[in-house]
Amino acid sequence: MTKNVTNLGTRSSAIAIAQEGSDLKAVKLERKGEAFEVLWTKSGEVSDGDWGTFAAECGLSTESTRHRKSRGDNVAVAGFGSTGVGFYRVGLPAARKDEIPAMVRLQAETLLPLPTEQMEMSWRAGQVRNGEMPVTIAAARREPLAGFLENIRCFEPENILLDCEGIVKAWRSLFSGDARDAVVVSLAERSTQVCLAEDGRLSNAVVLDIGTEDFCDTGQNPLLSADSDLLEQTVTTERFAQDMRSVLESFGYVDTARLPIFVLSDGGSAIESIVSYLRSSGLNVTATLADSRKLVGQTELGVEQVYQYRVPIGLALMALDDMAGLNIFERVYNPAAAEEKRSILYSPKVAVAIVAIMLVVLGIVSYALDIKSEKHLSALQAQAGFKDATQRQMLIKTVARQRPDLLELLSEINSGDNKGILLDSLHFKKGRPVTIRGQAPGNDQLYKFEENLLTKKGVKDVKTLSAAPDSKTKKIKFTMTFHYKTYTKRSGRSQVGGLERP
Repeated sequence: MTKNVTNLGTRSSAIAIAQEGSDLKAVKLERKGEAFEVLWTKSGEVSDGDWGTFAAECGLSTESTRHRKSRGDNVAVAGFGSTGVGFYRVGLPAARKDEIPAMVRLQAETLLPLPTEQMEMSWRAGQVRNGEMPVTIAAARREPLAGFLENIRCFEPENILLDCEGIVKAWRSLFSGDARDAVVVSLAERSTQVCLAEDGRLSNAVVLDIGTEDFCDTGQNPLLSADSDLLEQTVTTERFAQDMRSVLESFGYVDTARLPIFVLSDGGSAIESIVSYLRSSGLNVTATLADSRKLVGQTELGVEQVYQYRVPIGLALMALDDMAGLNIFERVYNPAAAEEKRSILYSPKVAVAIVAIMLVVLGIVSYALDIKSEKHLSALQAQAGFKDATQRQMLIKTVARQRPDLLELLSEINSGDNKGILLDSLHFKKGRPVTIRGQAPGNDQLYKFEENLLTKKGVKDVKTLSAAPDSKTKKIKFTMTFHYKTYTKRSGRSQVGGLERP
């Protein structure tokens, strides 16, 4: 559950867009050896969730997928706000990798506020400690996810990442963070993200409805306001400190003084004053500044600018490093670029995987065939005159010819222009039609795929048994059968080595 939507590999540049309050912020980073260069930064006010105009200003095509040019070595990612995401921490006994998903689902059913079919979730397992494996579960209701997808479908980013993961990545890369257990605090104008990082990765997060605006009075130092506002400011800072203690306890840290807390800072007096108060309340708090020297190139960013764009910078760094995030959009978002990469028609990795599955099926078929053939071999060997090794070799070749070449079959399905067709499964059993299941972008592509199959060598009698739109993906899910050479048709009698068998 920690894989990305797409298997991006290493890219040379990345554009990341994230929303903070009523503003959209974006950066473009380029890899320069071991360093990164900020090519540009952009910000703009979002109007009714219209990401399309802003994406176009960032150089991202908002045309339909069919007319869109390839992004080449560039990758675009979007940040999803963590406000609507719930994080849960569970401890599981050490188990085999294939047993973990079922265990997580059982735990999620008891923790989530709604039935699992009304939510989307993702999880990530941590390092086993004292025989227990910590697991982070991120979950969100489907409705907010659907609304966000409507905003970003115009430019179809290759990946959607949680903004709190971008904060942890920025802390590690630019704010001198390390792999120890720590809390990373990111203050915005109207909210505060409190992120727990363990082993350098996000493991829990909470969004507080208090931000820098609550501490400030016309830009003055929040702790040195006029007398009339001093009491209100004191109440605000005390509430903030109490909220922080409650969050740390929810993270499982009762002794809040021992856990280091790093507040990302822009170097201004407002954040420094907040940090000073939290420290005086008994919390182990440190303000941490960005090291802008880690970002090279002509576009030089100061400490304040790095802080301003910390979220999209962190997301872009994740994309360039191909870091797997908690992907709660995995089941509901399949960008066209990802579909082409994952399509059986265009992905060697998937083709190899399907070949492996088919070879397992072939092994079962071959095993049954070999048992029957071995019986005939034994019977023939018992007959007088069957001592010649040449005759035995001819029999083995005859048996081999009765087995289909599934690599050849895959090659036939793979050839031609079948963009957008994704195969979910292929089933072959001797004497029965080959059955394939998959999805198509629309009916036109499905008809074209069926027509193309009829032109393949050895493929006959192609039939579409079912084709219906999926309510989630809006794709056409189909089941199709066809005969392949002589392997899929039953015959009353067959021969092996010159002997008839039913």
